[in-house]
Amino acid sequence: MVLDVNRQAPREPKYYQVKRHLLQLIDTLPPGSLVPTERVLTVELGTSRTTVRQALSELVGEGRLVRRQGSGTYVAEPKIAWLLHMTSFTEQAAAAGYSASTQLLDAVRERASDDIAARLAIKPGAAVYCIERLRLADGTPMAVETSYLSAARFPGLIGHVRKTSSLYQVLADVYDTKPVNADETIETAAASPREAELLNTDTGSPMLVLGRHSFDAEGEPIEWVHSWYRGDRYVFVAKLAAGH
Repeated sequence: MVLDVNRQAPREPKYYQVKRHLLQLIDTLPPGSLVPTERVLTVELGTSRTTVRQALSELVGEGRLVRRQGSGTYVAEPKIAWLLHMTSFTEQAAAAGYSASTQLLDAVRERASDDIAARLAIKPGAAVYCIERLRLADGTPMAVETSYLSAARFPGLIGHVRKTSSLYQVLADVYDTKPVNADETIETAAASPREAELLNTDTGSPMLVLGRHSFDAEGEPIEWVHSWYRGDRYVFVAKLAAGH
């Protein structure tokens, strides 16, 4: 099949027609199937290798295809739907049918920046705990989380966190504190070399960045956390209800 890239819709980039053709091909193949190489697609579609490469790169970034170094490009597994709940990662994973685990990457006491201090309702420069963890679902790296909490409100927190994987469980059992609501934001960003290495992806790959600012029943801030997820592997789902 040769695509006539000169007879496409106005303003449609040439690579986009190739991309649509590849999407049709992907829909007919099971996950894990090898797709034709750039050279083969260039000949079959009658277009340039640069055009084919751009179409493939977009599909990789969108999570429809996955590249394996030295092996080729394959149809990706379906994205994982991740429900957004006011619960711990462990509980969320269990609700989605996954077994959760956590690797503690770092846990330090530091001085709060102006931004962190404002979020935690403390003075700039006051002591906070910065806890960085790698979250895994069924043993597969899913997210890198960095949490900030007030050291004055939760004395000795790092020692407790080193003994268990669930921060929310520590807050409930040791400090009698439970998040009851939160403000959550979702942004996009490019993976830094460190996030890429931890999450088994490429530097610059699209990431979904969740920011959660949680509060207790009295409206006092508990935690500010940033979570980095691979944008090509996850879809966030939130259930909404009409306001009253």
